[in-house]
Amino acid sequence: MSPTPIATMFDRIAPRYDALNHLLSFQIDRRWRKTASRWAAEGTPATVLDVATGTADLAMLLARRLPNAHIVGVDCSEKMLALGKEKVRRKQLEGNVDLQWGDVAGLPFQEGSFDAVTVAFGVRNFAQLEQGLSEIQRVTQPQGLVTILEFSLPERFPVKQLYRFYFHRILPTIGRWVSRDPEAYRYLPNSVERFPQPEAFERLLAAQGLDPVRRRRLTFGIATLYQAKKRAVQ
Repeated sequence: MSPTPIATMFDRIAPRYDALNHLLSFQIDRRWRKTASRWAAEGTPATVLDVATGTADLAMLLARRLPNAHIVGVDCSEKMLALGKEKVRRKQLEGNVDLQWGDVAGLPFQEGSFDAVTVAFGVRNFAQLEQGLSEIQRVTQPQGLVTILEFSLPERFPVKQLYRFYFHRILPTIGRWVSRDPEAYRYLPNSVERFPQPEAFERLLAAQGLDPVRRRRLTFGIATLYQAKKRAVQ
């Protein structure tokens, strides 16, 4: 199967992806993922699927919080997965974390395969958002929790204005210098601008059978953490 444009882009930036994430977010992304892993670990799920796992940062946090769980991470970028597998090996988490290629447009798992599903900074990259959410809903157990961490736009002055200036002027410039890929770091702010804001996104979740449970804006609204529960079978 030919790689999608998104997969090709992430393959290009994979070697510098982690370093740039931490640099451009001033290390705050680490704290966001820790909060997401804490939410996802509630209820002690035995099986967790981490969609758009990238280099497996969230999957590894989940493995540490849930040492008896089986964590499966899927991603459409082979090079991101290769880096993730090396990180998992170095952290000696191979017994807990299984990374494999997978596209959210058609996840290779049976219905209700996982007690919980997570996505960190991946849903805005779904080619078909509703289809991706539908697939996540399908592979989650009834009453299972879906935890999603994604960028959002601050709403209050002056954070809103400062953030937009940084996001559209400074971040793409730094990203271009470090990654040597000008397109990828123009894509990032544009994808955040296009992504539904929190209330609209929760309506999309509910439309796919994932009832919102709670939501928290993080760091002045730069990111938002969502949690939803798969509707029980009627």
